[in-house]
Amino acid sequence: MAATAEANGSPAYDVSAKIPAVAQPLAEEPAEIASNISYHAQFSPHFSPFKFEPEQAYYATAESVRDRLVQQWNETYRHFHKVDPKQTYYLSMEYLQGRALTNAIGNLNIQDAYGDALKKLGHELEEIAEQEKDAALGNGGLGRLASCFLDSMATLNLPAWGYGLRYKYGLFKQRITKEGQVESAEDWLEKFSPWEVVRHDIVYPVRFFGHVDVTPDGSRKWVGGEVVQALAYDVPIPGYKTKNTISLRLWEAKACAEDFNLFQFNDGQYEAAAQLHSQAQQICAVLYPGDATENGKLLRLKQQFFLCSASLQDIIFRFKERKLGKGSWQWSEFPSKVAVQLNDTHPTLSIPELMRLLMDHEGLGWDEAWDVTTRTIAYTNHTVLPEALEKWSPAVMWKLLPRHMEIIEEIDKRFIAMIRKTRTDLESKLSGICIVDDNPQKPVVRMANLCVVSAHTVNGVAQLHSDILKSELFADYVSIWPKKFQNKTNGITPRRWLRFCSPELSSIITKRLRSEQWVTKLDLLAGLQQFANDADFQDEWFAAKMANKQRLAQYIERVTGESIDPHSLFDIQVKRIHEYKRQLLNILGAIYRYKKLKEMSAEERKNTTPRTIMFGGKAFATYTNAKRIVKLVNDVGAVVNNDPDINRYLKVVFVPNYNVSVAEILIPGSELSQHISTAGMEASGTSNMKFALNGCLIIGTLDGANVEIREEIGEENFFLFGATADEVPRLRKKRENGLFKPDPRFEEAKHFIRSGAFGSYDYNPLLESLEGNTGYGRGDYFLVGHDFPSYMDAQAKVDEAYKDRKRWLKMSILSTAGSGKFSSDRTIAQYAKEIWNITGCPVP
Repeated sequence: MAATAEANGSPAYDVSAKIPAVAQPLAEEPAEIASNISYHAQFSPHFSPFKFEPEQAYYATAESVRDRLVQQWNETYRHFHKVDPKQTYYLSMEYLQGRALTNAIGNLNIQDAYGDALKKLGHELEEIAEQEKDAALGNGGLGRLASCFLDSMATLNLPAWGYGLRYKYGLFKQRITKEGQVESAEDWLEKFSPWEVVRHDIVYPVRFFGHVDVTPDGSRKWVGGEVVQALAYDVPIPGYKTKNTISLRLWEAKACAEDFNLFQFNDGQYEAAAQLHSQAQQICAVLYPGDATENGKLLRLKQQFFLCSASLQDIIFRFKERKLGKGSWQWSEFPSKVAVQLNDTHPTLSIPELMRLLMDHEGLGWDEAWDVTTRTIAYTNHTVLPEALEKWSPAVMWKLLPRHMEIIEEIDKRFIAMIRKTRTDLESKLSGICIVDDNPQKPVVRMANLCVVSAHTVNGVAQLHSDILKSELFADYVSIWPKKFQNKTNGITPRRWLRFCSPELSSIITKRLRSEQWVTKLDLLAGLQQFANDADFQDEWFAAKMANKQRLAQYIERVTGESIDPHSLFDIQVKRIHEYKRQLLNILGAIYRYKKLKEMSAEERKNTTPRTIMFGGKAFATYTNAKRIVKLVNDVGAVVNNDPDINRYLKVVFVPNYNVSVAEILIPGSELSQHISTAGMEASGTSNMKFALNGCLIIGTLDGANVEIREEIGEENFFLFGATADEVPRLRKKRENGLFKPDPRFEEAKHFIRSGAFGSYDYNPLLESLEGNTGYGRGDYFLVGHDFPSYMDAQAKVDEAYKDRKRWLKMSILSTAGSGKFSSDRTIAQYAKEIWNITGCPVP
């Protein structure tokens, strides 16, 4: 039976069979594109013949688009090779790319042609695009920022590369059960990714463990240990309406055939025979493997070094390749051709690795190597949270990277000598600013300090964050190198985050501004301000937002089974689950709202503002309190959504497995978004920018980029609450001294949980983190209790504002109109000019 069915083929196959299968890689007309897709379905096969279901159609379509990208790619690199400009190499442990198909055909400006071509083949573009799995290469804002930056680098025609790791299983796929969050491995590579091109000729050896040999002439060589191979996979990154297509190069770890011990295998020692193969596979298996054990710490450090070593070997190889045949050259020219940007502290090992490669492989002396390294590398700091500022045990580092520890200790020794010689006033502070902390109780290597000492530029990612770095975290370094520190407020790509994810809103913006130029010059959105009170424009705006809300409601019903009312206020908080981001404050507010609704008469309820509160985000697998918060949200939703008296006025929904593709549905459909971290703790945030750009109003604290968003869109269009960053230390002190008096509403919400209203799970450990005055995991470090009353008051203002449709729509329009500053094009243009010293290199 099966064979007959296959021979008859699928209905879509019958349609596609009528389209001639002809390779037309640069096709632009729908009929030619359909032929090229049909060609790939037949001659680049990945499935049984006679099948052309949506999945097969997706892979064939992706390969057809890739033809065009490969051509642009090759032309871009040919041009870069000819012009030989200075290039930037962006190193990041994470990239959160999202789907590539819709983004590529959007940036290439061929959506309509591909839509028509797929119709000829019996498919709809939207359905085909849905087949693509998000690449599991990142987790949160850090990775998404890196991806927005790549899009802007390509769009601005900058000579730049991204470097990362090719994680097979990502962080994890999140499912929600009655027990809360359940993690399983991501399956994005279960079949294959049609967007990556493996470069079998680009392979570098990466060593771990071993020891340092000193040769008779005094030079040092790292030898022994284990050596794995780094193999390059390239992913094309097309710019928007430009011929330039740049690369994200991802490294995969492999062992060679000669590392497979055939003798042991034939002797039945199967695991021992393939030991290095198995160890190599572990390196790129999972993003952020648990590091509670020494093995976990070693694996994380291996990942970081693997990224740094492979990338720097590649950068040096390409620099030397460009110099060959160009007469004499010196290593001192390296920083005039190469800029390396470290995205947070994860790629810090680039500093000692570049030193090692220059000294041990290229024969430079210390002073020359140090000069090259410090003029090449720049560092972006993303956090002031102490636990996120990486610190490694020297014992673990000596074991895994003995040569690098020698170099780090030498950098530290020379830094300390410089301070003792030129800044005697800082001698008493050396224990805090040196790199290796020799505290016998817990010695550590401080990666952020290594970055600040070694990089030519250090930047924060929002004005408030950069100010805190300069006045608190890195204050002593600022006194040594005042010109080293800059601010680069983050941004987002307007292509993915408005033009493509909200076509209805985009088209009315283009219609009113009479141009689509805003897609690359986002500050043109300010031109919408003049229409904020225009009744016709408000109606169009409302209709566009409603279309997005309905699309979101359909999605929520599909993935959670919960039906939500598009006429209710859509209130969304989506981000990593973390105590400082305060999803707990949000759910406590929802619980208090539910309790008050229960106490009202049926008539009184009719005067309230109906709300759907949505949460989304992953809790790190070993972060117990974050997982308790996820469970609490789901337990509250189970009760509230099934309460027939209340569920017309309030629903609480947890959206599972939050990722870029989910965000592309949630953000356009949202009307209020919550960015409510404890002031001074969120470096920037970028989802706040995405929501504001889509005409969603923000309830938030004066934290991260919220400060600048509020300045740009107008204070009256932002629902502000909570303590300010400079008040936080004083409030914590007050709490320690037992002077905090909780608001009765806060106590009421906690008491309601403890009453068992949301089930029998023991939430005491979570609630106790908000109680007591001091002690580990107590004392409400994140000020949920302090900010609760002002949060509830701000929420009451939201309810009132939403009742006035004209006022809300005006605020929504002004939010979009004020978002021009928050384009990653602006951010990257500033990096290019003020840190990297590179200029555009457009393909003619």
